[in-house]
Amino acid sequence: MATLYSTHLSTSSSQSYPYSSFTSKLGNLQRMASISFPKRFLTAKLSVHSLTNSHQNAVAIQDGAVETTVTPVEGASPIKNLKDGLLSVTPPDESKEGERFDINGNESSVSITVVGASGDLAKKKIFPALFALYYEDCLPEHFTIYGYARSKMTDAELRNMVSKTLTCRIDKRENCGEKMDQFLERCFYHSGQYDSQENFTDLDKKLKEHEGGRISNRLFYLSIPPDIFIDAVKCASLSASSANGWTRVIVEKPFGRDSESSAALTKSLKRYLTEDQIFRIDHYLGKELVENLSVLRFSNLIFEPLWSRQYIRNVQLLFSEDFGTEGRILTITGIIRDIMQNHLLQILALFAMETPVSLDAEDIRNEKVKVLRSMRPLQLENVVIGQYKSHTRGGVTYPAYIDDKTVPKDSLTPTFAAAALFIDNARWDGVPFLMKAGKALNSKGAEIRIQFRHVPGNLYNRNFGTDLDQATNEIVIRVQPDEAIYLKINNKVPGLGMRLDRSHLNLHYSARYSKEIPDAYERLLLDAIEGERRLFIRSDELDAAWSLFTPVLKELEEKKIIPEYYPYGSRGPAGAHYLAARYNVRWGDLSIDQ
Repeated sequence: MATLYSTHLSTSSSQSYPYSSFTSKLGNLQRMASISFPKRFLTAKLSVHSLTNSHQNAVAIQDGAVETTVTPVEGASPIKNLKDGLLSVTPPDESKEGERFDINGNESSVSITVVGASGDLAKKKIFPALFALYYEDCLPEHFTIYGYARSKMTDAELRNMVSKTLTCRIDKRENCGEKMDQFLERCFYHSGQYDSQENFTDLDKKLKEHEGGRISNRLFYLSIPPDIFIDAVKCASLSASSANGWTRVIVEKPFGRDSESSAALTKSLKRYLTEDQIFRIDHYLGKELVENLSVLRFSNLIFEPLWSRQYIRNVQLLFSEDFGTEGRILTITGIIRDIMQNHLLQILALFAMETPVSLDAEDIRNEKVKVLRSMRPLQLENVVIGQYKSHTRGGVTYPAYIDDKTVPKDSLTPTFAAAALFIDNARWDGVPFLMKAGKALNSKGAEIRIQFRHVPGNLYNRNFGTDLDQATNEIVIRVQPDEAIYLKINNKVPGLGMRLDRSHLNLHYSARYSKEIPDAYERLLLDAIEGERRLFIRSDELDAAWSLFTPVLKELEEKKIIPEYYPYGSRGPAGAHYLAARYNVRWGDLSIDQ
């Protein structure tokens, strides 16, 4: 969006300071700057260079690649001048890590504009997430939230709409009403067209009134259909960008329908934004158990040596919902585009990546891209698609997918898909990664299952009989609902005989932690405000993901492959079981001891 400028501070002063004293204090500041803190608590990594000129000192922010000159204010210490200068610097380039919003509440503000504020996503997810951040004191002192949409609405009507969806943390309800009122006072509304620069110019004027001359940092959340992304981005970029702070845009999926449309969307976005201003959101990456994947693997010595083809027989990524589509976006995209190509593939990349150099966003995203580029493009023979049909159970008749009024009667859109994918690298060669996703199934949930190989020469094989799969160790990471991580092990049942049993070593989150688990949108919105890109999707990552699925999607559509029909509320089409059996795998979510 707008070019971000560096700030030069200059005030007249005739006071000078002894060089030795100043150098000593600079040395202390340098040592403080070298201490490692989590990025969430830092605005930038600092490097301070002393100059012999006592009236002017240069301060460089390494990550931001920006310099500013600070002239001492009369009567102030050189260290205070340095701090004041650092806190009021605005980086010129969004591509650097140093561009956190100003932690000095008197110097900067954050304006969050929800574009498409009258839609369901905004009402059910975005506004509640923003309130939760405010409730937890995670938003800066000076912030403003604007709803922007075509609907005619007053500030009071927006606040009334938003208030109906706000909830407070279970463990902090004593001041809930007061916090809600304070939050709603920061919420405003501006009606306008998504392709009108004039309307966005009016929005810009309102934002400036609330920013009050402070450094303005602006975040736009595009909660609108993808066909009007570019119009909104163009108008926001040209008419409502920050002139002296950062400007960022959160873009919701779908990011195109295939490689070509995705590349065209990215190209159009980059006419008005830099890559580092674009935050492509996949809310599954913000879920607690998905974020815990790297912690589980890289901070526990017992797991990392096992994380390879030598010990892992297969990996399953499962998603199911126990309700139908009800006219939502699946009608256009299908389950493969809606769930597999983004949610499940992102989890796969996090799971399978090599150890990154650091927890820096680019290091992690580099490793994810390597995984995606090592994968074979999905073949039609490794895909099963299905569509739910009407079914009567318990005297209740559940509708078929094509019974929905928004769906054509001859629709071949899959509401279920199973696929086998492979990563052709040294760590994962030959290990099948099985995905399964479906609507109107018998259960609701999302989980990752890691099934290990059989114990070679197992002394207790005869105790398990011929079904050795019953003796297989398995790690299950239940992403939702009822978050948990458990390990399936074999052990002896107490008694005089030698009878073996499968047991679970279980970390059940609700039993272990009393604190409520934040919604994924809370984490991702906070990261976007702080400029943390680790959980957002980079353009080359998106290209690699689409290259895996585009060929099979085109083949399915060109050949008009008829999906296998399965009853509403069932376990899905039988073809999924045959696909798993081809690779000597059983779906873990269908076993007796799930």
